[in-house]
Amino acid sequence: MNILYVENHRQFAAIAVKTFLAGHTVRVVPSLAAARQALAQSDFDLVLLDHDLDDGKGTELASELQARSDRPLIIAASSHAAGNEALLKAGADAVCGKREFAGIGAVMTKLNKTQ
Repeated sequence: MNILYVENHRQFAAIAVKTFLAGHTVRVVPSLAAARQALAQSDFDLVLLDHDLDDGKGTELASELQARSDRPLIIAASSHAAGNEALLKAGADAVCGKREFAGIGAVMTKLNKTQ
């Protein structure tokens, strides 16, 4: 899968990509602005989206993606339940919190089967 990972904790993102997403093409961006730019330049199958970013909340991007005809799947990937719940309400398809990130592959597989 071609994945956009919107995460501002660089070290966590690097470990997550190397450990759990190595079989995929992953572009990590730290902000909403960088995510919007990446989405304008490339098509992604999936967006992994953190809630608390330096330039706003991930819910803004989740809501924006709902209007796209080429809307990628969205997985909420916050470290706290309230952030993941907010992302679900804004349009995320599933949740895989940071504490459960070892299960990201199973969440991705389940989403692909339902699409």
